[in-house]
Amino acid sequence: MLPERVFGVLKNFTHWLSRYGETSWDHQSYFAGPLGRRAKSLYYQRKLIGTPLVAPMIFSEAFLPAARRLFHQRIRFPIADAHYAMGFAFLHEATQNAEYFQRVTHFLRQLDESRSPGFKEYCWGYPFDWVWRGGVLKRDTPFITTTPYVYEAFLQATQVEPRAEWRRTLESIVRHVRFDIKEFPTSEKASSSSYSPIGEGGVINAAAYRAFVLTSASRMFSDGDCWKSAERNLHFVLETQNSDGSWYYAVDGVRDFVDHFHTCFVMKALAKIYALTGDEACGEALGKGVRYYLENLFDEDGLPKPFSRAPRLTVYKRELYDCAECINLCLLLRDRFPQLGEKLTTVIEGILKDWIKADGSFRSRRLHFGWDNVPMHRWGQSQMFRSLAYYFRETKAPAGADKNDTHVRHLRPA
Repeated sequence: MLPERVFGVLKNFTHWLSRYGETSWDHQSYFAGPLGRRAKSLYYQRKLIGTPLVAPMIFSEAFLPAARRLFHQRIRFPIADAHYAMGFAFLHEATQNAEYFQRVTHFLRQLDESRSPGFKEYCWGYPFDWVWRGGVLKRDTPFITTTPYVYEAFLQATQVEPRAEWRRTLESIVRHVRFDIKEFPTSEKASSSSYSPIGEGGVINAAAYRAFVLTSASRMFSDGDCWKSAERNLHFVLETQNSDGSWYYAVDGVRDFVDHFHTCFVMKALAKIYALTGDEACGEALGKGVRYYLENLFDEDGLPKPFSRAPRLTVYKRELYDCAECINLCLLLRDRFPQLGEKLTTVIEGILKDWIKADGSFRSRRLHFGWDNVPMHRWGQSQMFRSLAYYFRETKAPAGADKNDTHVRHLRPA
């Protein structure tokens, strides 16, 4: 039976995690250190000069990924800690094994310690200076693409064991998301969201994340003002959906690629908002999005492919992260869209067949030649662990039971 096989994988992974530790390298390790940051900055500023400097790192990523160890050290990632907390919470719910909940509280304590300094409210970002096309975002700059996962982790733990300190953390996170993350009006009804407190608007998944957190908070804390802000971000996501059902990464006219996991980020947020509100426009957007997703973001073998509209040449064929987010999305929407239930089984079977290493961890990427076997907590390990634990919890809960999935009930067929 597939659930029992998945549980075996999860137990082996848990043992591996205890042995390996909670820090890791990352797919950004090449560019997280001083040398890589300078090369990447020059690439964005003067591409002709910068390209030869980043080329050896890209070559290494494609053919010798283990060499990323030479560019940066292992570090702890808050977004990974949040996913591990949620994954162990799912295992606790499925098995009632108290040891799993002890792991939950451990990761929440780590998140308490790793919050971004210099901010009154609780928030999280990357533990390294991130070079992007707009400049450099310093270490611990909070991101709306990271903090919501911590919100969900504390919320899920609170639903298992209510604690006053966890509720206070949730309240603080909501204040950060509402007041520190900026809104930029884009139409009479819509606003985009900044990526960070000092960022610009236009990234679609950023608005989707913010819309979900504030929608959830509006229900949890009976706060109508949260819903007003959430609704404006929601309308931005709905208004930026393309006629074919896809979403570009951003609406800046530059980052107009369509990739797998960012598409999942947007649709996961919409799925959760729809479950909470029943918003008809949200449901219609999901219908269009799922059609595009199934028709354009899978290979002929039925497994996720990275891009339907790529921004550049890619050095890999398949990404663990894509598979993890596919599983998440399918679990949220399979009752409303039965094709996703079929896709769920296909992807999980594919992971169990080819992506499990002998030590219990997951392969990170399938390259054009071979595999990237460097375990990266932020880039796929924690997400796949959470996804499979979520699947296992779903298969073990009694029919009709309230599974308390961060205030999201199952979406039933319309």
